[in-house]
Amino acid sequence: MVGTGVFTSLGFQVGDLPSGFVICLLWAIGGVCALTGALCYAELAAALPRSGGEYHLLGRTLHPALGFLAGWLSSTVGFAAPIALAAMALGKYFSGVAGHEHSSAAALVAVTLVTIVHLRGIRFGAIFQDSATLFKLALITVVFISGLIFGHAQPVNFGPGPDTGKLVTSQAFAISLIYVMYAYSGWNAATYIVGEIRDPARNVPRALLIGTGIVTVLYVGLNAVFLYTTPMEKLRGHVEVGMIAGEAIFGPTGGRIVGGFICLGLIASISAMTWIGPRVSATMGEDLGVLRWLAPKTPGGTPQVALLVQYLIVTTLIVTSTFEAVLVYIQFGLTLFSALTVAALMVLRVREPELARPFRVPLYPLTPLIFLVISVWMLWHIVKDKPAESIAGLATLAAGLLLFFFSPKSRSRP
Repeated sequence: MVGTGVFTSLGFQVGDLPSGFVICLLWAIGGVCALTGALCYAELAAALPRSGGEYHLLGRTLHPALGFLAGWLSSTVGFAAPIALAAMALGKYFSGVAGHEHSSAAALVAVTLVTIVHLRGIRFGAIFQDSATLFKLALITVVFISGLIFGHAQPVNFGPGPDTGKLVTSQAFAISLIYVMYAYSGWNAATYIVGEIRDPARNVPRALLIGTGIVTVLYVGLNAVFLYTTPMEKLRGHVEVGMIAGEAIFGPTGGRIVGGFICLGLIASISAMTWIGPRVSATMGEDLGVLRWLAPKTPGGTPQVALLVQYLIVTTLIVTSTFEAVLVYIQFGLTLFSALTVAALMVLRVREPELARPFRVPLYPLTPLIFLVISVWMLWHIVKDKPAESIAGLATLAAGLLLFFFSPKSRSRP
């Protein structure tokens, strides 16, 4: 989860939400949304354990067409776009550290190297992922503590003010929540690799809940430190907010060092999505004749064809698109299908009350309703404020729907 969003999105928020309290509240609401979603996914994954994420869960609970569309989104851009975004952010940070503008080249080199690592097999990729994630968490902890000790306090208000209510109910708050929820994306990632997890009924819910809880605390704390140490005008409109905050805390040289460490941390984000994305494509290939060519795996368990297809899509996005356009475009589809999956939990409760559920959502039905209300609110504002990106997202889904209905073997799953 921890990666691109928390190191890039604050610059898009401080312009319209000039309040430390409102921004911290924004990140806390994002954490609540992610946590309620994780609780719902945990019940579904424990009751219906199979890799594939929304592709499997929606296809099993609502309709094969919805499952296919979720898988289609994941296979085409659902993971490729976040990988491209992480690589673009890495390129921006690397350019700041190295003092040149070859950000696209750095992004392409990063995704190429990570893809090669994961072609080596599951065990090698897992060791790499664990090591990179531990490094990333250590980096955030160091920046957080150093900011509190060495940072110079800025005139930012972390308490509610007279404009708090107006800011929280504004369209700017809803649009900023899109960036925040992108930063939290990955809260459901364990459901994509259920088939590779030992004792999934126990470990998938633990992974979802513990991971989301830890990340919520990290995100609220880290953004508070960014605001506490760095003038808002310096952050406004910039992607590389971590390096800017590092300069405010440690000086120019220290800021470059922090930027270099963030580059290494972003490699962990690229690696996580490079690992998970092809597993969804391979699962679809196992079920659907038209996509059977994505199913082959190496003796080490790596879906190499799906991995290479994802790599081609990622490199295309890096070369042809901008950071903000890719983010909004992909968040439309991700929000839509996560909302449908949470709604599917409620449908399954009614339709199959006797189904064995090793984990049950607490405070049901309040928990899924909180997630659905926030998600629908976000979708409305995405469509209203970002119509071009919304249309592009719908066009991607329309292409998948045509493929589903014009492929006879895709209409039902074995």
